[in-house]
Amino acid sequence: MDNFLYPQLSGKHVLIIVENLPVPFDRRVWQEATTLREAGAEVSIICPRMKGYTTGYEELDGIHIYRHPLPVEATGALGYLVEYGTSIFWWYWHATKIYAKKPFHAIHGCNPPDLIFTVALPFKLFGVKYVFDHHDINPEFYLAKFGKKDFFYRLMLLFERISFRVADFSIATNESYKEIAIRRGKMPADKVTVVRSGPKLDRLKLGPGNLMYKKGRQYLVGYLGTISESEGIDLLLMAVQRLVAKRQDVQFAIIGGGTGQAEMKELSEKLGLSDYVDFYGRVSDELMVDVLNTTDVCVNPDKPSEMNNLSTMNKIMEYMALKKPIVQFDLKEGRFSAQKASLYAKPNDLDDFADKIIYLLDNDNIRTEMGEFGYQRVLNDLSWTHEQGKLLGLYNRVLASFSKQEEPKAISEESHSISYITD
Repeated sequence: MDNFLYPQLSGKHVLIIVENLPVPFDRRVWQEATTLREAGAEVSIICPRMKGYTTGYEELDGIHIYRHPLPVEATGALGYLVEYGTSIFWWYWHATKIYAKKPFHAIHGCNPPDLIFTVALPFKLFGVKYVFDHHDINPEFYLAKFGKKDFFYRLMLLFERISFRVADFSIATNESYKEIAIRRGKMPADKVTVVRSGPKLDRLKLGPGNLMYKKGRQYLVGYLGTISESEGIDLLLMAVQRLVAKRQDVQFAIIGGGTGQAEMKELSEKLGLSDYVDFYGRVSDELMVDVLNTTDVCVNPDKPSEMNNLSTMNKIMEYMALKKPIVQFDLKEGRFSAQKASLYAKPNDLDDFADKIIYLLDNDNIRTEMGEFGYQRVLNDLSWTHEQGKLLGLYNRVLASFSKQEEPKAISEESHSISYITD
């Protein structure tokens, strides 16, 4: 990376806060963090502890990671209240100690939830900039989950609006999110930068796969992602039931964890699919890539909703990076990402979804053509190589003021006596 192109980053300190996933498991956040570090910035991250990522503090690739405990992984209103309340406490705890040790110049807040502004506000008094990285549209998520525009929906809108008002700059994952930042968040267009979650191709390497994942069957269909209500795993399983009724030469691999994993395993058993569907849970990158390299088709069963219609799903581009043809429901941003690399089923039409998988399995040449198209689209347009310059260009602007003014004010002179929770 040519650091001289981004002189404002050299020696600056950026604090990234992410609540819903740990790093380096959160691929987008880790790519952003390593990109900033490679450009000369010092990077600290506050994130939750979760399975496989339980060390309180560690340094990876020169990045300081502070993980805090969570009492629950929320599923209901009370659970979210406890989870987010606990997270806010730890954000303040760690941010204050990190700042005392070495003042940071910017806080990079990755939603959900739209509450990281509560930590950014007091630090803005010390000259710290706030960059709001808009990963999810929470009002639409609430609407998709509960189907009503009640008090809590309006509260989501309020938190989102305040997040944009507090932010000095915001990052959108696609043009739909940028439009929301401008229209609903009242952000000036020149303060909103689109940085897509393009995959790193050195992480997603093409390979031969391994036939053992097919369990003796001719074909393997794969899913990668979170397992929760909005991801439509229930729809996928019902589509699988329809497919298996027509043919029994297809195995299915579901990779990922989430609050709905136990429930979806139970549904799979109830539908009589235990022999056809393997739940791998959260796995290493190496295993994930090996399984996906073995697949013949990959799927994105995200439920048709306003949230999913406007959101870019990382899994789509990861499938494409591995030359996999895709079947998904016809949604705006999913179609923009995949284009000719995917077939598009009618919304909520499970028979159509199953039939499109069967069509691809029966047509080798079409699978190959679609996979090659997707790979070239990632290679030439969507990979992180094309997106990282947008992130660094934004941070050149975010940090430019610090070359004209004082460094952020310190809040403690006893910085070297700070100790951290590392158990």
